[in-house]
Amino acid sequence: MADRRALLAALALAGASLALPRRVGQTPAPARGAPRVGLVFDVGGRGDKSFNDAAYEGLARASRELGVAFELAEPLGAEDREGALRLFAARGFELVIGVGYIFSRDIGEVAADFPGVRFACVDYAPGPRPAPPNLAGLGFREEEASFLVGAAAGLLTRTSKVGFVGGMSIPLIVKFELGFAAGARATCPACAVAVAYAGSTGEAFRDPAKGKAIAAAQIAGGADVLFHAAGLTGNGVFEAARERGARAIGVDRDQADEAPGVVVTSMVKRVDVAVFEIIRDVTLGRFRGGLRAFGLAEGGVDWVHEGPHAAGLSPELVARVEALRAEIAGGRVRVPSTR
Repeated sequence: MADRRALLAALALAGASLALPRRVGQTPAPARGAPRVGLVFDVGGRGDKSFNDAAYEGLARASRELGVAFELAEPLGAEDREGALRLFAARGFELVIGVGYIFSRDIGEVAADFPGVRFACVDYAPGPRPAPPNLAGLGFREEEASFLVGAAAGLLTRTSKVGFVGGMSIPLIVKFELGFAAGARATCPACAVAVAYAGSTGEAFRDPAKGKAIAAAQIAGGADVLFHAAGLTGNGVFEAARERGARAIGVDRDQADEAPGVVVTSMVKRVDVAVFEIIRDVTLGRFRGGLRAFGLAEGGVDWVHEGPHAAGLSPELVARVEALRAEIAGGRVRVPSTR
């Protein structure tokens, strides 16, 4: 096993230019005693104004507050994704983070090959074999906050029709869909929920044209409030809503600035909090492998209902949705997460 790890490390270092086709940022040397962190982005990369940018915010906060140094990688494909993880591990980074569900299999294999390096995966999906002890899987109860924006949509709709646009058709995104639909029907029992996905590969998260076409079809069918969980593909949803007079709901972070006057609220997934917390655990020597889940009760997910970006939400609507939040956080309402 030791010989195999040495060989893998040598191959990773020799193939650095292939493993990291885009090195999209780094900091100077770490503060004395602080770890180095290597972060590999998900499909869509930095600048997606959503999931990846939220991960970067947590990393940047760790750099400011904890003194860690970091390097970033944006892979172009599956081979680059695994290669980037291996390169950071072979270079002796104390923590390597993969951002996204799509990393789950690769990061498990790489972590097993580098038992002395700590790994974390945002939206980690357990496989048939147990995860190695040096891997922390960071998950979220996305369905809970999706329920809240669905409840808001049910109160906002004038047609009793709302729409959901997903990116890649995977169990993770289904959680957004099911939570949204359950929330909409909680406040608008007669609501019809149109559902469509952009595809079955990672490209479904960076296809704004496909997102616009799906959203336009849903609006033509009567949907007047649309929620997306589709990364860059969601930009097309916003464009269609703007052109056709519908309203939209952002995802992962407050996306109101992406379509002012169109985005009425956003489902917020605090990827930044999860990334910061796992880095802090490493700096404090309390890292542990295994699965962690962040929901409403833990402050890991939320919805935008305060400040100028929520100006279109009435006090009555906010009060109704916040009452539902208390029910979910207190365990009195269970939100579906699987079909």
